[in-house]
Amino acid sequence: MKSAMNKIITGFLLAVLALFLNTSCKKVLDIGPYDSLTDVTTFTTPDRVESAVNGVYDAAQSGFYAGGAIRGYPFGAASIEQGDMRGEDMLTFVTFYAITYNATYNVSSANNDFHFQTLYALINKANLTIEGVTGAVGSGVISNSLGDVYKAECRFLRAMAHHELLIHFARPYRDGNGSQQGIIYRDFGINSDATSAAAAAKTRTSVLDGYTKILADLDYAEANLPVSTSAAPSPVNASTNKTYRVTKAAAIAMKMRVKLHMGDWPGVITDGAKIVPNTPNLGAYPGFVSQVGGWKLETSPVTPFTAGGWQGNETMFSIRNAATDNGGVNGALPNMLGNTSIGGRGIIRVSPIVYNLPEFLCNDVRRSMMSQIGTGAAINYVSTKYIDPVTSTDPAPMIRYAEVLLTLAEAEGRQNGITTKSLRLLNEVRNRALPGGPGTFNLPPAGTYTAGSFANANAFVKAVLQERRIEFIAEGKRWADIHRNGTDAVFGTGGIPAKVGVGESLFAMYNCVTNAVPPTSQVAYPYSDYRFLWPIPQTETQINPNYAQNPGY
Repeated sequence: MKSAMNKIITGFLLAVLALFLNTSCKKVLDIGPYDSLTDVTTFTTPDRVESAVNGVYDAAQSGFYAGGAIRGYPFGAASIEQGDMRGEDMLTFVTFYAITYNATYNVSSANNDFHFQTLYALINKANLTIEGVTGAVGSGVISNSLGDVYKAECRFLRAMAHHELLIHFARPYRDGNGSQQGIIYRDFGINSDATSAAAAAKTRTSVLDGYTKILADLDYAEANLPVSTSAAPSPVNASTNKTYRVTKAAAIAMKMRVKLHMGDWPGVITDGAKIVPNTPNLGAYPGFVSQVGGWKLETSPVTPFTAGGWQGNETMFSIRNAATDNGGVNGALPNMLGNTSIGGRGIIRVSPIVYNLPEFLCNDVRRSMMSQIGTGAAINYVSTKYIDPVTSTDPAPMIRYAEVLLTLAEAEGRQNGITTKSLRLLNEVRNRALPGGPGTFNLPPAGTYTAGSFANANAFVKAVLQERRIEFIAEGKRWADIHRNGTDAVFGTGGIPAKVGVGESLFAMYNCVTNAVPPTSQVAYPYSDYRFLWPIPQTETQINPNYAQNPGY
């Protein structure tokens, strides 16, 4: 009879094997180097090494779900949908997302279970590829410089996956400066009994430990990623993959995001200076153009979500979806969020909570990025950011330059208060959505914020946070902001906020004139409530008891 540890090891290995076998049959992005966990031929030619790296991006794009289905876990669609459903600014009109929306999840709930599993599947693919690339460099299959780029890509994706785990399964960094219980950070591949045993012996460390390792990965990524995909040493990194492969500026932007979660305002400002000029061009729009990669805002907020805009100037990193490889009708962004009039399902809708924000002016151009769904009293609004529910090819936006500017504006506001720079950063995003176009800093449109718009620095920071809610409607960023401000007495929501009840949104609730607060039958949960965190899935704790369960589950 096997020992208890051997059972853990065997179960863990079988679970990992299942992750790869379920994703190896996908048609477009995964070229198939992971059909076997012991495939020693994977890294023996340059093409095979490139295929392995593509496989890591593929693991980020979609993964398995109950019954062997393929869904957009973890980043192809799920991170966006889950991030919105945990917040209050988007709503589920039917019970499809009710478990996440109403915080009734448990250790067996599919959405958080498969989110957890596919994040670790992505991490394991990244780790195995890092090890394989290292071997390929050592044996002369690829150059050292190309190997560094590949490893940097994998470490970026590994960092992004671990950060996603932290914002769902652990308390925020600012609760005790990282002293709370974090996650297990996996930095080696699992492909044998020995490595499974090593993984099973790991225990959860502090949130600080997780953030320290994330930043180490991102520092490596920044140092080794190319300025643009067309400048990369790999021959397949053409301009058509401009946003689908990470670059140096994306690594810096991700570091800014991570440091924002840590409350490291000076760190955000230091990194921000690398990709946001200190002095903008006052006579043109956009005024800020990244010194690394030339990233900038599009003139219209609509452009990044058009077929021509996906590979444009603003989206710094996105997850590719294809007609033959996407989250499907039960997961893909244009299916879940798209209007039924264009073939979508209209399940996830814009909540009147964000629609009615006083900062969201009635004539804001971003309101044109919504359409009405339903009839009569039951009319609601849906986002029109995702436009292809027929073949589901819309990419999943991960990092836009708009986020960089608002992240820097918030850090500047928290650190230095209302300054010329912090105002310009906020207005760069806001002004392009105001009537008459974005204008310039010399000729700003009506409605532009000035220093007199705010009573104090706190009012300014609040405006930045509200701008994030408006700018990133239907992009899944709401929960991350709720989570990182969980203990913030000034800017936090106090926990999981109250929400409009499932199926209870009515046309009369949407009012940008009076900014009425809509009724919310879905109750709030305080930050101290155990439901602020997702449970560690039972599928994990059964095979790895060292992965301690979150309190309350």
